Amino acid sequence: MQLVIVESPAKAKTIEKYLGSDYRVLASYGHVRDLPPRDGSVNPDEGFAMEWENYADKTKQLKAIADAAKTADRLILATDPDREGEAISWHVQEVLAKRKALPKDVQRVTFNAITKQAVTQAMQAPRDLDTDLIDAYRARRALDYLVGFTLSPVLWRKLPGAKSAGRVQSVALRLIVDREREIEAFRAQEYWSITAAMEQDGMPFSARLVQWQGKKLDRLSIGAEGDALKAKADVEAGNFSVQSVETKPATRNPPPPFTTSTLQQEAARKLGFSADHTMRIAQQLYEDGAITYMRTDGVQMDGSAISAARAAIADRYDGGYVPDKPRQYQTKAKNAQEAHEAIRPTDFSKDRVGGGDHARLYDLVWKRALASQMASARMERTTIELADGTGRNLLRATGQVVLFPGYLALYEEGQDDKGFRGGSAQQGDAEDEDAKRLPRMREGDSPAKKDIVAEQHFTQPPPRFSEASLVKRMEELGIGRPSTYASIIKTLKDRAYVRVEKNRFFAEESGRLVTAFLERFFEKYVGFDYTAGLEEELDDVSGGRAQWQAVLEAFWRDFKPRTAEVMEQKPSEVTAALDQFLAPYLFPEKADGSDPRLCPACHAGQLALRGGKFGAFIACSNYPECKYTRRFAQGGDAAAEDTGPEQLGHDPETGLPVERKSGRFGPYIQLGEGKEAKRASIPKDIGDLDLEMALRLLHLPRTVGQHPETGQPITASIGRYGPYLLHDGKYARLSSTAEVFETGMNAAVVKLAEAAAGGGRPARGAARAPLKVLGAHPRTEAELKLMEGRYGPYVTDGTTNATLPKTIAPDQLTLEEAAQLIDDRAAAAPAKPKKKAPAKKAAAKKPAAKKAPAKKTAKKE
Repeated sequence: MQLVIVESPAKAKTIEKYLGSDYRVLASYGHVRDLPPRDGSVNPDEGFAMEWENYADKTKQLKAIADAAKTADRLILATDPDREGEAISWHVQEVLAKRKALPKDVQRVTFNAITKQAVTQAMQAPRDLDTDLIDAYRARRALDYLVGFTLSPVLWRKLPGAKSAGRVQSVALRLIVDREREIEAFRAQEYWSITAAMEQDGMPFSARLVQWQGKKLDRLSIGAEGDALKAKADVEAGNFSVQSVETKPATRNPPPPFTTSTLQQEAARKLGFSADHTMRIAQQLYEDGAITYMRTDGVQMDGSAISAARAAIADRYDGGYVPDKPRQYQTKAKNAQEAHEAIRPTDFSKDRVGGGDHARLYDLVWKRALASQMASARMERTTIELADGTGRNLLRATGQVVLFPGYLALYEEGQDDKGFRGGSAQQGDAEDEDAKRLPRMREGDSPAKKDIVAEQHFTQPPPRFSEASLVKRMEELGIGRPSTYASIIKTLKDRAYVRVEKNRFFAEESGRLVTAFLERFFEKYVGFDYTAGLEEELDDVSGGRAQWQAVLEAFWRDFKPRTAEVMEQKPSEVTAALDQFLAPYLFPEKADGSDPRLCPACHAGQLALRGGKFGAFIACSNYPECKYTRRFAQGGDAAAEDTGPEQLGHDPETGLPVERKSGRFGPYIQLGEGKEAKRASIPKDIGDLDLEMALRLLHLPRTVGQHPETGQPITASIGRYGPYLLHDGKYARLSSTAEVFETGMNAAVVKLAEAAAGGGRPARGAARAPLKVLGAHPRTEAELKLMEGRYGPYVTDGTTNATLPKTIAPDQLTLEEAAQLIDDRAAAAPAKPKKKAPAKKAAAKKPAAKKAPAKKTAKKE
């Protein structure tokens, strides 16, 4: 018997079917062991020796593999064809060797696709384990461990509220934080464009003013309304005729087939998938034999695949869409060992596979791979310049005609949006106009002017990163590797260092503070060039060009002393250093030249960064006399607007002060001071908050009255999910804060009755109304609903319930995310034992029936 080890049970089942009865295929279910999360798992003093520990949940699977290996003639390690796959094979071999269950004949095989041909060919070309790839895996794993377990404790002790740091994770976070800083520092600049609406032979077109009074214009040349109106008047007064017509042929070549990175980017742009979701779906398509391996830096395709693609193109289109020669693409990856074949369909004749998200992602892969072998698109770009009689004012019209669509008939690559950073020519406007059609014109023609428009614009800040643009930027900088991007982004979300709104990354307060700390005390290790250089060194290890322990030694030699140095500093010293480092952000210079650190409350103390239990904040130096504070993240304009605690007045009953404050969870009201102080959140639907409304909020819940039927009190209040009525343990929703104070007895009784009948918040045990019906699960077709539960919102398909992670806002939840949550929860749930049919209860007046022997026997069986 020959034992084959792969990662997943789905893959094992398919491969066993291809290989026949002499083979037994078992799954390792991914990695079987890892470095335990405790000090000493990597020992730099002993050549970076590593202490590995088997995963507790893999005990049963490892036993099955070991039992099968003891009777096997040959062990074939057939895990994925990349560094991680090589590592899994190595781990399995090491575990079997320790258990003395390793067969004498051990071989490694790899295949890029799970098809019968690919698998059987791989079995005929076995090799040994690649020690260079294993060393590269060990080096990366040790580096990540050393950074995490050395740097994170420094964060915990010196920066309250910080959760963790990582070798690549922290650099990716810095990208997001840097972009946030760019946006905050951006100052919009006004500019104007002059456009003429014209017509020639009944065909309208538009032309832009590109030269005025003999001076060439770029985007920002006309910056004031007065100049714009003068330029408009000159165009209106001028008689423009065609000065030149320039027509140039243009060609657009198709993009190469997908790599891991470009697949993640395009799936984010066109399908709205997260990188993590894209890789899960791609993994399943790979295991189903639909596409080739999805973790790759390579853009080349196998010769037989190219031939199949060309045949599919010829079958779908006419011969003109097939180029004379097959297209060959070259990978940019420096490490040829990891530059596998590009992601492509295993069968180009199949244009559809599966349903739901699987079908959508497969369609993207199929179209991209097929388009990569199609003919180029041919276009004709025309530029027409029109001059007035003086020759000092020029209008320009541009257009483009597609003469032959080529690959564009099937596929066009998505684009990330780009913010204008100022100073460049009118490139963006020109690109928009390129797609327009122009009438035929010759030199000397004088098209009719229909209208002249002077339009005001403002430069825009650079856009926040989407998953697609973040992945693209990380790849451009050489930070991390494409196979790790999904997990890096997921970690940033899970740590709450970033939040995602409308598919854009926003740096959270904690993320900004951690980044500032690392830039101040570990600048080298969050540097883009340094991180990229370290990645190249690790690639050199996997390519056999560097020794892994030497790479680790060079890193540890500088990193360890630096962490020890920072650990010796007092938290107050760290905070003071961060105060100075962040001063331009936290205390920007004021237009009137006044002191930006002057306390806006007491006008005497100085503002400075302080550390607290829940993180950093800004406070006045005159504390406790002055209690002014503001959140750390309120830098720039937000800081200028924040005047700290606002005293609304005094409670007439107690005489205690009533203040409006801002906390970690938003604005709130406080009555009194210290531990005895009473607090209440300020609802979002309250406009101008005065003392009267503040006291009403502080004195909630409000008693509406006694229910006429039960005599029990009805109260109105505001809870975690908004305003509500409560009576005898039963709830009813209210639509606004105003209703909390205005709802009378009659209305309250009606609302409670409606809630009991199915509206509002139902009684315990009653069916709850969904917050939102999301649609049918793309794989099971079950209806997915977003529900409100006792411990927060969750999604359900009627059988499985999955709690919504904090990183997903309920109003932003998509069907794809809900389906994945259900799938993950169902996969994690333990199998439920079948329940035995309960014995029928006998009537109370026949107690002897409970001791019936037949019933007891049935129960024992």
